[in-house]
Amino acid sequence: MATMEAMKSRLVDRHIQDLTTASNLEKHWGYVDRAIPCTNDAGSCAYLDEVYANHDLTMVYSGIFWSIIGGILLLWAIGRRVFPSTRADEVFANVDSEKLSKKIAERRSRIRMTVASLTRRYLLPDSVRSIFGRTTRLQVIILAVLTSYLFIFSFTGLTYEKWITPVKKNPGLYNTRTTLGPWSDRIGVFAYALTPLSVMLSSRESILSLLTGLPYQSFNFLHRWLGYIIVLQGTLHAIAWTIVEVRLYQPQPATAQEWIAQLYMIWGVVALILLLLLFVLSTPWGIRLTGYEFFRKAHYVLAMVYIGACWGHWANLKCFLLPGLAIWGLDRGIRYFRSALIHYQYLPDGSMGFKAAHASLTYFPDAEHGDIVRMDFKHPQDPWKVGKHFYLCFSECSIWQSHPFTPLNLPKVENGLVSHSYILRAKGGETKKVAQLAAKKLAEAPSATTPLILSGSYGESIVEHLTPDVNVLCVAGGTGITYVLPVLLGLIEKKEVKDRKVQLVWAIRKKDDTRWIEKELNDIRKAAKAHKIEVHIYVTREASTKHLSSSEDISEKEDVVVKDAGACCSAGSSIKEVQSNSTLDVQRIGGEGFDTHPDLERIVNEFVEGTIKGSTTVYASGPGGMISDLRSVVASCNSGAKVWGGNERYDVRLVCDDRLEW
Repeated sequence: MATMEAMKSRLVDRHIQDLTTASNLEKHWGYVDRAIPCTNDAGSCAYLDEVYANHDLTMVYSGIFWSIIGGILLLWAIGRRVFPSTRADEVFANVDSEKLSKKIAERRSRIRMTVASLTRRYLLPDSVRSIFGRTTRLQVIILAVLTSYLFIFSFTGLTYEKWITPVKKNPGLYNTRTTLGPWSDRIGVFAYALTPLSVMLSSRESILSLLTGLPYQSFNFLHRWLGYIIVLQGTLHAIAWTIVEVRLYQPQPATAQEWIAQLYMIWGVVALILLLLLFVLSTPWGIRLTGYEFFRKAHYVLAMVYIGACWGHWANLKCFLLPGLAIWGLDRGIRYFRSALIHYQYLPDGSMGFKAAHASLTYFPDAEHGDIVRMDFKHPQDPWKVGKHFYLCFSECSIWQSHPFTPLNLPKVENGLVSHSYILRAKGGETKKVAQLAAKKLAEAPSATTPLILSGSYGESIVEHLTPDVNVLCVAGGTGITYVLPVLLGLIEKKEVKDRKVQLVWAIRKKDDTRWIEKELNDIRKAAKAHKIEVHIYVTREASTKHLSSSEDISEKEDVVVKDAGACCSAGSSIKEVQSNSTLDVQRIGGEGFDTHPDLERIVNEFVEGTIKGSTTVYASGPGGMISDLRSVVASCNSGAKVWGGNERYDVRLVCDDRLEW
């Protein structure tokens, strides 16, 4: 009896059901129970039939949606195990009698390369940049498929009718009941069903990454646009029910006042306000106004409060809300646990406890484009894989902020310690504070350090499938050199490969910017001849000169190839040490006050056409415009037909620092 009374209090304002004459309560997953039999007028009973049938169908559509996602992820995970890409430490000659023959393995590899080349050619370039930004066609297609499913099934299966029903308490007044209410319920359920997926797409400790092998950054685009879809669904849900309760139901304004005063409606209003606030703060305008760090922290908090408000609005759909909360909590917990593992070390007094890493600072002032700070330190931990990155918290500036940085060095363990080296450019916010701190400390002492708190590593290896027959082209802009540099440093430590082509293209604003990585650049130069490495440095913000000044004279023993009359450097700079057994090309291609970027189309095409054998992997990091250009250029270099015909030269992969690997 108590249960019946509770149901009555919940249903009386929600639907025109007479629980006093009901002999049974019919269960409906995700909705309030229905009173059976219906003793209202025929129109009201027909409307209730539509409401409950629509909700049951909506739950089926939501289940199909999640079944499709689960099936795709399962097949993807199985495919990664059954048809893995060739690893750098594998050769076909090692295939024993119990495995596939070398011929079958090669045929399988050829099929995989052909499909990959075709995919890159048509799906790698940016798509509708004015709307989606610098996003590949593949991601836009995935978004289009997802949106199409939601749009189609937002209307499928509904009965589009109108029911005019009398108001019992007010003879002579009639309610207009339409499909608007059931349709509004459907898009509301879809918004709930998308919530755990949105949380999954935003997680740093990503379940999706474990299944697909794609780093978490690859899902940022879908997370952002899925959020826009949820905002649209939530807004339309609220507008539709407002029309029903304020316009179509009678008497007014009593019905509207009673409706909005209900607890579930108060929570619904709160949820919609939070959802709109999340949307506004996540727009470029909102981020610029409040700052990126505020956006991040506010986004975390508001998202969880929003899920709580959704629970208060309609707890029957907690089956979608609980996973979202669990995934978010697991993500945050693992982050803190990983940081604790990295920093749980022996303290000077011999005890165990939290110990921050202390990085030595090197400061490169640049008032025009932003100061550069290099940080070097050693820390006891396991080595990471090349291409992964860490989140660094500069505790002397703020313990509430952390930023992602890719180590520019190889992860080597020496005496139980792993070296870390990072470069950051101070643009504003936290990085500007770090640069000011470095300048202040180095002004007080010739050597200075700052404590760091690390979290990571995150991302995936970018050299795992770099077999000896793969040619390597590294393209970097400014501080993007940190992403591609470990690839080159790893190559020079391995045995040289005959006929492999390796090239570095680095665009910098000033020639003095080479001092950021002076040691690493010298290591590459020394190994350049043995490993056939070409280094091309393009200076984009210093004007060319017709003649070298006496201070820029280069001795005849130094092999600095200058294709532009002014493409040289001072005798005191680090580039002066290049010997004749190196291949180093320095060009000034810009002028003071403006940038002129390298011709990436020419560079990539000449590199691919100049290879002797094997496919090519282009590693890239730099401004968004450079990455977009490279996507188009690399796509045009791919040819599935030529790869299938045996010409692997036209199998060109792009691996860039947005962690989308092609």
